[in-house]
Amino acid sequence: MNVSTRFSRSKLMRGLGVASAAVLIAACTSNTATDDEPTASEATEVAETTAAAGDDGASAESGPDVTIGFSAPAADHGWIAAITENAQAAADEFDDVTLEVTEGTNDVNQQISQVETLINQGVDSLVILPFDGAALTEVARQAMEAGIPVVNLDRIFDSPLAYRTYVGGDNYGMGVSAGNYIASQVEGIDDPVIAEIAGIDNLPLTQARSQGFADALATHGLEVSARQAAAFTVESGQEVTAALLQAEPEIDAIWNHDDDQGIGVLAAIDEAGRDEFIMVGGAGSANAMREIESGDSVLKATVLYSPTMAGSAVNLARLIAQDKGMPSLSELEVPQSLTTFSAVVTEDNVEAYLPLGFES
Repeated sequence: MNVSTRFSRSKLMRGLGVASAAVLIAACTSNTATDDEPTASEATEVAETTAAAGDDGASAESGPDVTIGFSAPAADHGWIAAITENAQAAADEFDDVTLEVTEGTNDVNQQISQVETLINQGVDSLVILPFDGAALTEVARQAMEAGIPVVNLDRIFDSPLAYRTYVGGDNYGMGVSAGNYIASQVEGIDDPVIAEIAGIDNLPLTQARSQGFADALATHGLEVSARQAAAFTVESGQEVTAALLQAEPEIDAIWNHDDDQGIGVLAAIDEAGRDEFIMVGGAGSANAMREIESGDSVLKATVLYSPTMAGSAVNLARLIAQDKGMPSLSELEVPQSLTTFSAVVTEDNVEAYLPLGFES
């Protein structure tokens, strides 16, 4: 079926409040390890205070009933699965929102057809994470031209005419956060060997992450010594890491771009019996955070690219459909774009971030 279920609207303490809390916590977390980073208890207190404020704020007040269409790729990756879960949780918080969710698909033509169905149904707004931004641009423009505002999530369309607001993570910022953290951890080591396990190399997001990493390291007089590209899968992560470890007899730090493929990366490290280095992950999966929390793993940190952005996208789609702005901003309208911050999660603050982690 092109259009799936209509979710029940139970009140959950997630959505706007949690999204606001995540932004505030992230803003308080440095990209480098310093004594100024919040402790877990301090960050949790901030989250609870902000969540309560968000729940009572003007943006949470009931307004006209709206139907929001939601379309995303197939949940064949822990991060993508969490995208739909976060969208549902945000919609469930409001008694004036009905979320129409299409069946996730990696077939571009099927996703186009699903969005066309939502347009024909006359939804009030759309949240679209396209499998392929270029391929979905035209149907998103059709929605905009039909008077249905589109919130473009994560993978961006080719034209700004195809969306009202863009919500996404900071791929370049992920690299910067990872580079700054690693630099702080290898300080004092002469000519440290820094390795990078990237995602799919021909994707702009991978290129942006690698560029941010290289640029951040350069500010500390460091550079990447060895690099392998995987494919955002467990199998590819394990395969390229095994090759990397065989080629490099001594490593001081590794940055792995993606916590889902990081399962394979850690498996290869365990098989090789290597533990002389530290490792930093990417995206913020719950299993990666549990590794960090244990204190017994080479994985010491992960930099966020959180699927909570889907909840923020639904919140903004609701405000736009109801002709509301954001109460905490001076402008009368919802902004044209929102980019999340790539906070560094370490043993010191993992307790606060773990509830936001996704299962790989």
